[in-house]
Amino acid sequence: MNRSITFILAGVIVLLAAALTGTLIFMKNQPPQERSFEPLVEVKAMEPDSSVWGQNFPNQYDSLMKTKTNNADTKYGGSSAFSWLERDPRQKILFAGMPFSKDYNDDRGHANALEDVNATKRVNWDVNDPKRTPGTCYSCKSSDNPALWAEMGMEAYDKMAFADLSKQVNNAIGCANCHEAGTMRLIVTNPALEEALKAQGKDWKTFSRQEMRTVVCANCHVEYYFKGDGKYLTFPWADGTDVDSMISYYEELGFKDWEYPDAKTPMLKAQHPEYEMFTQGSTHYNAGVACADCHMPYVRDGAAKYSSHDVHSPLLNPVQACGQCHTDTDYVVERAGIIQDQVAETKIATEDAIIDAINAIKAAAANPNADAALLDQARKLHREAQFKWDFVSAENSTGFHNPEYALKLLAEATNTARQAQMLAAQSVGDMSLLATGVYYAPPAQ
Repeated sequence: MNRSITFILAGVIVLLAAALTGTLIFMKNQPPQERSFEPLVEVKAMEPDSSVWGQNFPNQYDSLMKTKTNNADTKYGGSSAFSWLERDPRQKILFAGMPFSKDYNDDRGHANALEDVNATKRVNWDVNDPKRTPGTCYSCKSSDNPALWAEMGMEAYDKMAFADLSKQVNNAIGCANCHEAGTMRLIVTNPALEEALKAQGKDWKTFSRQEMRTVVCANCHVEYYFKGDGKYLTFPWADGTDVDSMISYYEELGFKDWEYPDAKTPMLKAQHPEYEMFTQGSTHYNAGVACADCHMPYVRDGAAKYSSHDVHSPLLNPVQACGQCHTDTDYVVERAGIIQDQVAETKIATEDAIIDAINAIKAAAANPNADAALLDQARKLHREAQFKWDFVSAENSTGFHNPEYALKLLAEATNTARQAQMLAAQSVGDMSLLATGVYYAPPAQ
C-alpha cells in the first residue's frame, strides 16, 4: 500500500514538473508584449510627426511641446537663446575667423531645434558656394532624419547641400529620434553613434533600459566632426571618449575645423559633448544615474506616472528632478551653484590665458625672423588649450555634469596656453609678448 502511494506521488510530481517545464518553454517562445494597453492609432516605423505618437501618449507629447515655449534661464544657461558673444565678448576673439564669431546663441528647447538651425547666421545657404553648409548640419535637428537615413543612407544625406536638404526636413526633434514605433523602446537612431559604438566593440542592443536612458542622448549631445569632402558625420571616439584621446585622434588625422587668422593655428571647435563629459567617471554616472533621471524626471498626472519630456535644467524643477534621490533639494541647488560659480570663474581665467597666447603667436608670426619650430610648437599648444577650454565651455552644464573633470581640463588648458605664449615669445626673443590681459579687436569678417 505504501509503495503504491509512493509511486502515485512520484508520478504526480513528474507530471507537474513536465507541465511546469512545458509552460516555461511556451512562455519563453511567446513574442514580448509591446504595450500593456491597446494603442489608439498605429504608428508607422520612424514616423516623423510626433503628434501622431501623441495620440497614444498624450502626457509625453504635451510635455514635449512645452519645450517650444519654455524659455527660462538659469544663472549660466537656459533656453532663451541669449548670445554667448554678448554675454562673454572674449568668445568673439577665441572664434575669430569662423562662423561662431558671427552668431553663437544658446540652444532653445528641442521643439525649436529646426527653427533655430535655419535661422542661425552660421548657415551658408548658397548651394553654388564651395563653402556652403552641408546637410550634415541637420543631423541633430529633426525627427525626419531616421527615415531619411534609412531611405538614402547617411553618406548621401551628408553630401547634400543644407539648402537642398531643407526641403525634406520639416519636423523638429521628436519621438522618432529616440523611440522605436510599436515597442516604444529606446534606440540608437543616429548612424554615426552606432558606428562609433561598434568601433569600441559595443552593441547598444545589449544595453539595459537604464543605460539607454543616457545613450539615446548621445544621438546628438556629443563631440563630432565632418569627415572628408562628403562631410560624413563622425564621432572621434576611435581612441577613446576622453579629451586627450580625441586630441590624439585629430592629430593623427591632421584634421582642423578652421585656421586662426594671422596666428595660422589649425583649430578645433568642440560641439556639445555632454555625453562624453558625463560618462568620464562622473559621480552621478558611476552611481548609475542616467541623463533622463535628472532632465526627464518621472511625474504624475492623476494616476498616470510618466517621464516628463519637457527637457530642461534640473535647477528649474529640483524637487522633481533632484528629489528622486536627494531629500534636501535646497542643499543640492546651493551645491550646484557653488560648483558652477567655480567652473565659470576658472573658465574666464582660461579664456584670458588663451587670448594672451593668441596675441603672442600673432605677433611672432608677423616677424620674419621667428624660429619656425618654436612657433609651430606654440600653435600646437594653442590648438590643444582652446579645444580643452571649448570642451568645457560648449558642454551645457557649466561643469556640473563632471566638476572634477571640467576643472582638470581648464587647469590643463590654462597651463598649456601659458606655455604657448612663452614659446611664441621665445621664437622671436621678445619677452614683451608675455604681457597679459591685452585684448585686440578680432579681425574683420
